[in-house]
Amino acid sequence: MSAPPKTVLEVNAAEAEAIRNAVRGADVALLSPVHRIADVCDVDALVALLSDPEVSGPIYDLPRPVTRDTVNSWVEQARLRQLQGEAILCIMADDNGELSGYSYFTIWPERSAAEIGGAHRADTQSRGRGKVGAARSFGWMFEHLGVRLIGLTAAKDNIRSAKVIGAAGFKPMGERTNVQPDGASRQSLYWEMTRDEWRALHRSA
Repeated sequence: MSAPPKTVLEVNAAEAEAIRNAVRGADVALLSPVHRIADVCDVDALVALLSDPEVSGPIYDLPRPVTRDTVNSWVEQARLRQLQGEAILCIMADDNGELSGYSYFTIWPERSAAEIGGAHRADTQSRGRGKVGAARSFGWMFEHLGVRLIGLTAAKDNIRSAKVIGAAGFKPMGERTNVQPDGASRQSLYWEMTRDEWRALHRSA
């Protein structure tokens, strides 16, 4: 399961509550017009997406096995966690209105920290859009949700994600152990970036 970043920030109660409120009322349309919060009506499309090993293979914290029941529970749990101010599950559509990917934001308000995981349908990958979409997501997390730290992991053989994370300016911080929902674990590459570092990189943008 997801774990908070290695770096621990000092966070007061007011900041933590502001982050929770931002998560509860998050406007994912600011990410793009094709983003929206996932609902149970999206379960069948998500099952089809996540049943593709090219999509789900590198991702450690997805429900497994991928079935309608496990994905339905995952979507419902994400909605409950959003009401608690701790997670956001959103989906994206392609030009035909069909589901093309998802993003799962995990937030630790008392740490002013967050992470993002997600994937795109295999036929939409490697089109050069990943870096732009990721940068937009990172900026949204810092500026809209109000967190001050983002930690990211990627499977050691997930070259595509590692390139996107590195291109965004995240600092590599070695490896960490990730625990999957079934209790299995794996070593992943790990990066962090603070909001101040992000703003410094994009000050002239």
